[in-house]
Amino acid sequence: MKNIPERTDSKNSYTSSTDSPDRICGSICSEAGPSNRRSPKASLWSGFLVSAFSVFDTHSDSRGCHKKETGVCYKICLEDPSQEPVHSNGYAAFSEDFSSRILMSYRKGFVSIGDSKYTSDVNWGCMLRSSQMLVAQALLIHRLGRSWRKPSHQPFDRDYIEILHMFGDSEDSAFSIHNLLQAGEGYALAPGSWVGPYAMCRTWETLARRKIEENEHQDQPFPMAVYVVSGDEDGERGGAPVLCIQDASRHCSEFSRGQLEWSPILLLVPLVLGLDKVNPRYLPLLAATFTFPQSLGILGGRPGASTYIIGVQDDKVFYLDPHEVQQAVNISKDNLEADSSSYHCNVIRQIPLESIDPSLAIGFYCRDKEDFDDFCSRASELAAESNGAPLFTVTETRHSSGSSRSQEGNSFDASGENAEGSAQDDWQLL
Repeated sequence: MKNIPERTDSKNSYTSSTDSPDRICGSICSEAGPSNRRSPKASLWSGFLVSAFSVFDTHSDSRGCHKKETGVCYKICLEDPSQEPVHSNGYAAFSEDFSSRILMSYRKGFVSIGDSKYTSDVNWGCMLRSSQMLVAQALLIHRLGRSWRKPSHQPFDRDYIEILHMFGDSEDSAFSIHNLLQAGEGYALAPGSWVGPYAMCRTWETLARRKIEENEHQDQPFPMAVYVVSGDEDGERGGAPVLCIQDASRHCSEFSRGQLEWSPILLLVPLVLGLDKVNPRYLPLLAATFTFPQSLGILGGRPGASTYIIGVQDDKVFYLDPHEVQQAVNISKDNLEADSSSYHCNVIRQIPLESIDPSLAIGFYCRDKEDFDDFCSRASELAAESNGAPLFTVTETRHSSGSSRSQEGNSFDASGENAEGSAQDDWQLL
């Protein structure tokens, strides 16, 4: 693991869960891309903290189900020039949100994986752990809502404990590293070997499908469809990834066995955005995805050191680091007073966005059809503003001759080319 700059709130200046925009200095994330405005008092923490973990104002229907979530960006306000940014309300709310995310890190002392002798994933399991964090965030949003914060006192929420149980380090836990490796055998996943984002995304797709088949008449441990967005059906020929609405609908139908017109869906978009480093043209687009209410963040990091990137501020990204080695812990799903401290972190780490590995994957969660349609509109608007080199495009059908829809329903060139030349060479997938 390489040394990476980090910042710790040594005074633990956290506030209670704050979900109203009126109680923090915030701004509605209604525009694609973070704000670039700076004040004379600007520092690392001043300005907008546009994050996949932005506060959400959640509205419920009569059944108590989360139906609509709108994003609020964190803003660090310094009314007193002598005040430290870490003492502001905005920073406290951001810190509480950050530390509520589930951390998956290297573990040691678990039951050996399959027929191997591996009882630890130290030095090779960072991509698997990073992917577990992204999926755990999707499950938290699905079951508890985006405004949930880890309580300071026990007993904990049953849904929260059940999610932790799913990621325990044994075959009995649905989404353990043991079961991930088994599901990913067809993509060269093996104990002791490093894996790329594309293979990791396909592994989650396979594991989710297996769990649906194994629990045909029981509650599903994975309560959403999984759709890996790639350049073609098998992701082998390269090309700009295309999110096909028809395919997404099919995945939802298959997940519900035809009983529902639409279901919650996890979208995974594996990308390679350059050779040795990310092509600068894509950096603003990556940052803009964090303003989407559906954003789950990015699987990425420095070359050979995968992390879970969860937020962005100007040219910096914030991340959870899986490289800390901890003792294996398996939490029973009925233990509401379990010690879950090893699954959280209050050390806020950041690196320059331009320094991340060009091989990465973006995650999005859409709760229902309305949420999915909103995501498609945002994605199409972002693609239309990309000067012919979008991260991915949206199309109604796979055989729609490259036309993709924008918010107004107009089509634009989805081939990744503009009048000045082709961007196709930048779109190879693992």
